[in-house]
Amino acid sequence: MPYFLSNLKQRGCLEQVSITVGIIGSRKLSNFKEQVDVEKGWDIFSPNLTIYGFDADRIACEQMNSTLAAQGINWSEKHFPVALWSSTNESEIYITRDPGCISLHRPSEEYRKRFTSNVKAMELISTEIIKTVTLDSFCKAEAINEIDVLQIDVQGGELQVLEGATEIIELSTLAIIAEVEFMELYAGQPLFGDVDAHLRKQGFTLLDLANIQRDQRRDIPIASGYHPGPLSWADSFYFRDLISDRFNTSLKTPSTILKLACIADAMNFPDYALEILEYLTVHYGSDKQYNFAEVIIESLSQIPQLLALPEIVEKGFESLPIIAKMRNYI
Repeated sequence: MPYFLSNLKQRGCLEQVSITVGIIGSRKLSNFKEQVDVEKGWDIFSPNLTIYGFDADRIACEQMNSTLAAQGINWSEKHFPVALWSSTNESEIYITRDPGCISLHRPSEEYRKRFTSNVKAMELISTEIIKTVTLDSFCKAEAINEIDVLQIDVQGGELQVLEGATEIIELSTLAIIAEVEFMELYAGQPLFGDVDAHLRKQGFTLLDLANIQRDQRRDIPIASGYHPGPLSWADSFYFRDLISDRFNTSLKTPSTILKLACIADAMNFPDYALEILEYLTVHYGSDKQYNFAEVIIESLSQIPQLLALPEIVEKGFESLPIIAKMRNYI
């Protein structure tokens, strides 16, 4: 749940913030009605919100676009039937029993023999030849100049997508959510370490691994309580650290730093969002539009679990160091 966005919205602070989200593998969500509900997590930025979806499934994209048109949404959203990859080429796509496991990497037979998860879902049914394009080339062709948040779930091909998106990422991207694997579910696929090394070179910091999944070894009836099966996959959350002295990028402007704070809060990283809002207030607070002292104080005063902390109950809300610090900027 966002901690600061509602307050920022009420004060008109979001009028200067526009957010563009790119969802690569957009049909992967269980059904489109749920997808719309998920995307409404961003709708606080409406009408300054743009969502681009990308998926190789043309029919799914057409259905999603039709559903959106019928709903009369107050943000811009379109799904494109393209397969994003590291190059513009013709590639073989592997059709599996479960459409959610379709990949440009062949399902690993060794994995299916040794482990129990997704055995039927990843059964190979057929192959097709499709055309792939890079996100960079697509953005140039469609005059897309920025994508603030990338969400990537393409069954083992996340690194290849990132390799084809280096320009748009360098120019604009502030946060990336990518599914990562710790074992080869697909033959020869890049693993978490490969994705992590690539994104760190591009100036991103890993803040969390969520929805961590483990697997079970086939026909092995025991597992340790300390180590309950090997890691299989997880969702990784990467952010730019625009307030760190270690990174020098053209994105380090107060307006973009504010956008980063809003994205962090929308993605349930309130601690990072608060750190950024405090930074903006201290370094740019002489400009009223970047003075968030009142937003910080009011928002924190509305968090029940914070106010219920024993030290706050005993000493009072004003005893928080950040509250005392922000009082100086009101």
